Amino acid sequence: MAIQRGEDEVLKKESPGVSVVIPAKNESLAIGSVVQQVLEVLPLAEVIVVDDGSDDATAELAETAGAKVISHPYSKGNGAAIKSGARAASGDVIVFMDGDGQHDARDILKLLEKIEQGYDLVVGARDKKSQASFGRLLANTFYNKFSSWIVGRKIEDLTSGFRAVNRKKFLKFLYLLPNGFSYPTTSTMAFFRAGFSVTYVPIVASNRLGESHIRIWKDGIRFLLIIFKVGTLYSPLKLFAPMAALFFSFGVGHYIYTYVEFGRFTNMSALLFIAGLLFFFLGLISEQISNLQYMRQDETES
Repeated sequence: MAIQRGEDEVLKKESPGVSVVIPAKNESLAIGSVVQQVLEVLPLAEVIVVDDGSDDATAELAETAGAKVISHPYSKGNGAAIKSGARAASGDVIVFMDGDGQHDARDILKLLEKIEQGYDLVVGARDKKSQASFGRLLANTFYNKFSSWIVGRKIEDLTSGFRAVNRKKFLKFLYLLPNGFSYPTTSTMAFFRAGFSVTYVPIVASNRLGESHIRIWKDGIRFLLIIFKVGTLYSPLKLFAPMAALFFSFGVGHYIYTYVEFGRFTNMSALLFIAGLLFFFLGLISEQISNLQYMRQDETES
């Protein structure tokens, strides 16, 4: 897949090896122009819009603009739409982007350039000005720093939905992806855990057209679970070991205090010791399960 580069060039001779998958729910305000912009940049690309149970004209407008439309009979979630689009895609490379007008189709070229350099997953990293709110900025900053600690490599944007990926390798992890909004987190950590090459390119995301489908309380609680998913997907023991050490240290401290003050070993000290051991063995078992899971992927690939 040869990519011609230039400041004002578009891929007029680009091969049909790229599929662009756009999940959309009630995005009639933007979906038509999003599809048109993609086809202006990638005239020969396969553009797939997955209509996730919309009750407006999303599907009709996407089809009119030139996209292949897959319609869910009811809303299954953003991750489910991603999975439907990935299964239907025929290109060697899949580009995922939102249907609300936030992403600039011209940035697809930046992603594909990195794919050509040998990367398996390329993520568009949003700058601080592209965050929808200050609260979202704080949450994403925390996710990025936490996941960077887990992986041991800087992660610039854990939750960005604008990404290009090797289709065959992405399909191997399809069963891991949730049906909700956290598919970017899961897929990113799965690629890191499997030893595939991951990189980031800077992008600027515009304000979305229409109303966001993310709800602050409902999705805020769910996004907190991302923290634990990051750890359990990549290295569970690295997440549970500090907790085990913390409880065990509390147990030691409490035992020293009660022994000095009362000359005895208390039930609280025993509970803290047991909690520390439970966290450690839970992490150890989870680590083995995680290893077996990725061993199965390696056997499938070979």
